[in-house]
Amino acid sequence: MVGPCHTNCARLVLSAYLRGSFEAPRPYSRFRSEAMAATAKDQTILVVGGGTFGLSTALQLGRRGYTNVTVLDPHSIPSALSAGNDVNKTVDGGNLTSNTDEGYIGSKLLAASVEGWREDPVFKPFYHETGFICAASSPEGEENVVRRQAPDQAAPGSMIRLQTAEDFMALMPKGALTGDFPGWRGWYKKGSNGSGWVEARKAMQSAFHEAKKLNVRFLTGREDGDVVELCYEDGDVTGVRTRSGRVLKADCVILAAGARSSEIFDFQQQLLPKCWTLAHIKLEPHEIELYRDIPVMSNIERGFFIPDLETGELKICNEFPGYTNFVEDAKTGKKASVAVHRHDIPVEAEDRLRSYLRDCMPHLAERPFTFARVCWCTDTPDRAFLIGRHPTYKRLLFATGDSGRGFMHIPAIGKFIVDAMEGSLDPVMAKAWKWRPETAVDRDLGDRQGRMGGLRRPQDLSEVNAWSKERVVKA
Repeated sequence: MVGPCHTNCARLVLSAYLRGSFEAPRPYSRFRSEAMAATAKDQTILVVGGGTFGLSTALQLGRRGYTNVTVLDPHSIPSALSAGNDVNKTVDGGNLTSNTDEGYIGSKLLAASVEGWREDPVFKPFYHETGFICAASSPEGEENVVRRQAPDQAAPGSMIRLQTAEDFMALMPKGALTGDFPGWRGWYKKGSNGSGWVEARKAMQSAFHEAKKLNVRFLTGREDGDVVELCYEDGDVTGVRTRSGRVLKADCVILAAGARSSEIFDFQQQLLPKCWTLAHIKLEPHEIELYRDIPVMSNIERGFFIPDLETGELKICNEFPGYTNFVEDAKTGKKASVAVHRHDIPVEAEDRLRSYLRDCMPHLAERPFTFARVCWCTDTPDRAFLIGRHPTYKRLLFATGDSGRGFMHIPAIGKFIVDAMEGSLDPVMAKAWKWRPETAVDRDLGDRQGRMGGLRRPQDLSEVNAWSKERVVKA
């Protein structure tokens, strides 16, 4: 664990930055310069995966002057496999105030990410700092909210207590919220705390175009862009083999394939792919202004919604511990959760989404969905990222384990990944994100990992009796 001085310093840095009085430091710059001097800028680097972590890494490699970088993905960029390839995502890091490594890392990561959303021209146009409502429907859920948001330790006036339906309705224009909010209690965090939402797909497209300007190459397609395995020689990783049989050699392979990472390399159960569900509903023209510049409204037991005003729709997601998809590996006979992408959702998930709407927006609850899909992430046992060099294969750098909270860090996560490649990553982060198979020994695959809602346990897609495709109105 870090000491109180170390953690309090990080907390003060985050607080100062969010107040606008903080000039971002360049920690470990001396060590970074030494590491960079020993790192050839023309080395061959392959980034496997064009999603959140892969794109952010490619952008930062280009910005640091690396001249031989190639990103591989079976789909055009932004990758259709990426959870980040979505109309919008939330930004909120809770209030990280405890004297722990997690609190120190979270504060530092959030400060860097908010700085990027506010100031980096690649990401700034897509950031909406509208605030965040975090609520629950049960006493246990409310206790969870308190742990996440620590309202008693927030700056005076930065969070507002919500205890009645009227409290929630007062945060949005009249007519936006029409429900009874049964049992709902929570807090509203103002946008000045670094909370709101982002236009995710547009941010990814912007990062892609900027990386190309910096001469990063992208190799995509189901044949030459689809990495099926790593190549080995003399006890180390030397490159990748794609579905077409093509072999690409590299000095460094960065595995950032998200939920597919464990299909390419054996992570010894450190990664568990899971999916969640989302759907869109169409707003009437006169309703669109009601949902402009509103805070994200999340109930950790029910769901959340974010507007997409360009298309005149609302995106709704339900909260629960996720679905796995266990199948038997034909080669090993072992069972593993494997991502399968569908543009529909289980009927039970649709019912939960509509139940959430009945709580807060019953006037929208029965409208047909214009779009629905499952969205895949990959959990580590402790939900800390998995970023660093492999202890045996020194040319392999893993950059995965988003654990359902990766996208809001796209402006910054690539910086930390490249730091890890250069050997200059903050030692507290390096320790928390390192290769750690001991944490997955006898892993409880039924652990809800702090998530609530649904059946309060992960479900497997094999349990699904019916899908909602017949209910989806194709746009």
